[in-house]
Formats: sequence, structure tokens, C-alpha cells
Amino acid sequence: MNKFLGVSVLAGALAAGLMVPFAGLAGFGSKKAAESVESLPQELETEPPAVRSRILAADGSLIATLYEQNRVPVPLSLISPIMRKAIVAIEDSRFYDHGALDAKGTLRALIRNQSGGSVQQGGSSITQQYVKMSLIEKAQTAEQRQAATEVTYQRKLTELRYAVAMEKEFSKDQILERYLNLANFGDGSYGVQAAAQHYFRTTAKKLTLPQAALLAGLVKNPTGYDPTNDLKRAKDRRDVVLRRMRELGVITAKQANDAIKAPVIDKKKILKVRNGCASSRYPFYCDYVVSKLLDNRALGRTPKDRDHFLKTGGLTVKTSLDPRIQSAAQASIKEHSKKTDTAIAAITVVEPGTGLVKAMVQSKPHGNGKNETAYNYNVEKSYAGGYGGFQNGSTMKAFVLAAAIQKGLPLTYRINSPAQINLSGKKFRTCTGFTRDPDYRPQNSTRSGNLTMVEAARYSTNTYFLQLSQRTGLCAPATIAADLGMYNAQTLQPLDQVVSFTLGVGYVTPLMLSNAYATFAARGKYCSPVVVTTLLDKTRKPIRTPSIDCRQAIAPEVADGVNRVLSAVMEPGGTGGRLNFGNWDLAGKTGTIQDNRAVWFAGYAPNLAAAAVVADANLPYTNLMYGHTLDGEDISDPTGSGTAGPLWQTAMEKALDGMPLRRFVAPSSRVVSGDTADLPPVSGKSPDEAANILRQAGFDVVISDERVDSPEAEDTVAYTDPRSRDGAPEGSLVTIYVSNGQN
Repeated sequence: MNKFLGVSVLAGALAAGLMVPFAGLAGFGSKKAAESVESLPQELETEPPAVRSRILAADGSLIATLYEQNRVPVPLSLISPIMRKAIVAIEDSRFYDHGALDAKGTLRALIRNQSGGSVQQGGSSITQQYVKMSLIEKAQTAEQRQAATEVTYQRKLTELRYAVAMEKEFSKDQILERYLNLANFGDGSYGVQAAAQHYFRTTAKKLTLPQAALLAGLVKNPTGYDPTNDLKRAKDRRDVVLRRMRELGVITAKQANDAIKAPVIDKKKILKVRNGCASSRYPFYCDYVVSKLLDNRALGRTPKDRDHFLKTGGLTVKTSLDPRIQSAAQASIKEHSKKTDTAIAAITVVEPGTGLVKAMVQSKPHGNGKNETAYNYNVEKSYAGGYGGFQNGSTMKAFVLAAAIQKGLPLTYRINSPAQINLSGKKFRTCTGFTRDPDYRPQNSTRSGNLTMVEAARYSTNTYFLQLSQRTGLCAPATIAADLGMYNAQTLQPLDQVVSFTLGVGYVTPLMLSNAYATFAARGKYCSPVVVTTLLDKTRKPIRTPSIDCRQAIAPEVADGVNRVLSAVMEPGGTGGRLNFGNWDLAGKTGTIQDNRAVWFAGYAPNLAAAAVVADANLPYTNLMYGHTLDGEDISDPTGSGTAGPLWQTAMEKALDGMPLRRFVAPSSRVVSGDTADLPPVSGKSPDEAANILRQAGFDVVISDERVDSPEAEDTVAYTDPRSRDGAPEGSLVTIYVSNGQN
């Protein structure tokens, strides 16, 4: 008698909105129950449902889907009426007739469960179920999740109190819409739209009766009734829903019988929405995009917050990846390498003038199995999977070229460059002083002689560029390299200013190098690498993200001069002469590091820049010509042009196909030969007076107290146009260097 009285009082209280005392509640305590319920807030603060995010290529095609729960919310108008009827029929047939709870259903469940002292049977309305799902969704800790799911009267009362508040604030249709978008439909599908796509490759709006009945039956036990786990049990549950719909008059007997005869699912049509970058067509590029997003504070205060938001916020991430150019680079990798090779190959392609990273590929597939790797050989160590780069050899000579041209040395500047040179103990100026190598006798692997800047680049003559870097000092090329985004990809520190700087002793990545060379193609305009071009939240509202960021890093005429010199590399007889193709203006530079541990080719057209590397990626690094294979064959003679060059050539030729033909701007006569016929006379002027006259005439002037050693004249302390020492007219001074008061 007391038990029945307690249940009756509870039911009455609940029906009245939980506002009367709970006298006589058996097994719980009326005072405790009343205090617990009255202490609850009047409104349920729900978290936005977790919605999957998408990463897209530049053309809008899908790169990857990221989610904690695979969910695509849709309005009720885009959910088929039969789906709405099915869920109401099986879960809460009087949903549109009762308030926050179905008193009859709740009373029936409480009576049946009373002897057990806990809630053993359901009776919850759709509103109550939605409240429970919301509390679970909101739970951040194990304790909160346990409280949201524990089988007690206190939890039931909590849900009922929130349900009353929900019914006051929202219409029945609004609650049903939220419910259908939040519910778990099994096999990783949350919300009716994702479930329709997953099981039937259709939309929630196009669900048929048997399809709707199957989904409606899943909500009660998403794992137990999952048709991918147990087809018979799923059919039995679906048929229960169909019979209930017939019993309620929602469908006719014929409709029910026809639906019962229908197949449950076609397992061949099940659509698995792959999660994360590992399942992407472009896993390494995708990983790099995600790493950049996790650096974006607009997505959250901490990396953990950003990761959660990225997987639950329904973001649309548009990237710079161009599938056509990516396909071109991938075709090159396929043509020139195999995943079973002991050497690795990697290519990055960048657009000059924007910094947009168009492609990123490598020879080892993404994974943890044999002949697979989780390393991204294209990016630095600070990003997910970043390998940390390789020494890049003579591709660094481009930055010494830029420094020399910037200081006023013409492309015709000659240096006697022997096969071997003794630089032991020679001082090289750095940004902070001087450096030297006590025992350094570098030599050439190509042509030697009295060479111009163009000739030395064509043959990649080491002894020329080492002496050239002595004239420019190491600070200038190191500063230019840093301004163009170059730094040590392993330590993340500036490149070391050492005597062999121009021969590439720092560790850099294909992304760094291709983007730096893109600066030359863009006439000195440097752009930070960009992979995320647009970032939208689930309402399509933009979220702040780093955009195209460009600046003039070096003067256009300096870049024009570099382009002319590196174009000579691509001419017949140059180290890149075999890599020329079509009618394109092309420029590039080979790179081979000591002991052939890595070989490079970096080059560009006005439209695109790319860097390709072939290397030993195992520590300790070993010589590529000993025991290493590329494209399934032994590497007998690793070179920048012959080993890495074909990878660059195939990728660029395919990528540039169909693009507009553009040309490099010809360098000025001052850059080419130091022609200064139009200079105003400055003979007899002090350095400051001469500098002012030249600046007023529009010339760039550098006054330096740096001593400039020259092989043409012993103890030369000033560089002038060579003609000024050969009887040229007075006033032919181009760049003024001051040493000991002399100019």
C-alpha cells in the first residue's frame, strides 16, 4: 500500500510540473527528492551537437572528414515525414498529446520497476530522451558521464525537471528536430542525415518506410540493433517498428507487410565516412593542414581545445591544394620511384606571388606498415609528422647570388676559380663578427677557371661561390635566406653562418626551398606559405585564419638578376640543361650534399615553383650510391640533375600544361654588366657627397666599411665597375665601399 501511494504521489507531482512535495516516495525519501529537484536550474544549457568538419581542396573536392561523432544536422523540413512518424510511433506515440512527460507511460514503468529500487524499464518521452542525450553530450569527465547515465530516480527526476523547461521553451517539432539530429543510430552514425547516408546512401528527406523503420528501431540500442553487426536482430527490431506503426494506424497493413518483406540493407552500399587524414587521398598534405589549424588560436585557447573544436564544430576548411597539380606531382613520383625504394623522394609545388601550396607528395605511402611512413618529408619538424629536412647543397648558391647582385656586383663579375682552393683560416664576415675554418680546402666537381657569375652558376662551381660569399660576407645571404623563409628545419633556428654556407650545410625542407625560390619568380615578393585559404563555421560564418601574406623581400631588379643567372643553369651545357622543356622560361639549381646523402633540384617558371629531393632518410645518413635504390634500381651516380631533376621535370611539365605562358623580366644593364653610362659625375666627391648625388639620381647606394678582397688587384679596398680601372670615364662608380677613409 505504501509503495503504491508513493508512486501515485510522484506521478501526480511530475504531472503538475514537479512543483508539489513528494510525500511518501518509497525507496528514495520524499524530502531528499524534493530538495534535489528544486535545486535544479529551470533551463537546460545544451552544448551544440558535435558536427563533423570537412577539409576541401581548392576546387571544392573532399580531402578529409574529421569528427568525434559523424553528424550532419538538417532541419525538420529535410527529414522525411515517414521518418518522423516512425520514431514517434516506437519511442513516444503520444508525443504530440502530452507535456514534458507521458504520465501513463512513466507510471507504468515505475510500477513495474518499483520492487527493484531503481529505474529498470523505460517510459521516457522523446523530450526526456533528448534531455538525457544532451546531458551525455555535455559531459566532459567520466564522473559527469556516469551521472548522466546512472540508473537512479534522482537522475530520472533531473531529466524530468529539464524536460519541463524544454517544453516551455521549444515546440514539439523543434524538440523532435533536435532529437533526430542528436540521436545515435549505430555504426558511428549520429543524427538521421548521417545515418541515411551511411546505411542507404540517401538523404534523410528521401528515406523510405522500411529504411525509416530500421533507423527508428536503432535508437533504443544502437549497438545491439546495428545491421552491420547482426542482420537478423536488426530486421526483427525493424519489423517491431513497422507493426507498431500499423497498430497505431500510421501505415496500412499492406504497407507494413510490404516493408517487412523488403531487404534490411545492402551491405555493398554501406558508405563509410572515413575519419581523419590517415584515410585521405592526400594524407601528408592533410596532416600539414591540421597542424596549421591547431596553431590557429581562433579555434580555441589550447591545442586540445582546438582539436576538439576541429572535430566537433562542423567547420569547412578550404585549402590551396590543386588536385590537377597534385596529380602531376604524384604522377612524377609514380614514374620515377617505388615505395619499396630504400631512398625517399619528395616534391612540393608553390605558386609564386601568393605562397599557395599547390601540391605535396612523397614516395613512401602514409602508414605504419612495411614500406610506409608517418613522416612528412616535405615539412619541418615542428608540424605533425614533419621530418626535419635535409641539407640542400648548392641550391643555397641562389641566396649568395642575390646578395652579390644586391651589393652591386654585376652578372659579368669574374673570379678566378681553381679546381681547389685553400680557405683555411680565411675570415668570413658574419652578422656578429667573423668566422673561419682552420682547415678548409674545398674543390670543384665541375668546371673551373676565370668565370663570371652566370658561368659559375651554370656549372655550379664551388670555388667561385665560396669566394663570392667572402666578398658579400655571410650576413647578407643569410639575411636574404631568412627573409625568404629559410631556417634550420630541425632546430627551428636561423641557418648557421659558416664558411661553407653557400654549399648548403643547413637542414631545410622542400616546402621551404620551393617557396623561397618562388620569391625569385615573383620578382622578389615573398609570401608566407598558405594551405588554409578559407575557414567557415557550421553556419558558414568566416573564422579568422592567416591569409595570403606577401611583402617585397628583395628588390625586383635583384630577383631579375637571379632569374637570369639560374636560367643559364637550364641552358645547354648547364647542370640543369637536360631538364628544360617546352617554351617555358625556366630557372633552377641543383644541389648535392657531402657524401651524396641527399640530392636536390629546385626550380621555377613564372607560374610555379617546385623543389624535389631524393635522400637517405635513415639515421645515420649514408651515401646514396651505396646500397640505395630509386625506382627499383641501384643509385650509381646520385646528382641533383640526374637523380632529383627528373622528378622535378615531370612534375613541373605536367603541372604547367595548359597554364598561360609567362616570361621572366630581363634584368637591367646595371645588373648584367654594371653599365653606368647614365650616372652623374661624382669624381672628386667625398663618399657621402657621391652617395647623395647618386641617390638623387635614383640609384641604390651602399656605403660600407667592409673590406672587399678581389683576386684582380691585391689589397683592393673598393669595388667599382671594372671599366673604371680600364680607363673608363670618371663617374663610373656604382657602389661605394669605404675603408680607412678611402672610396
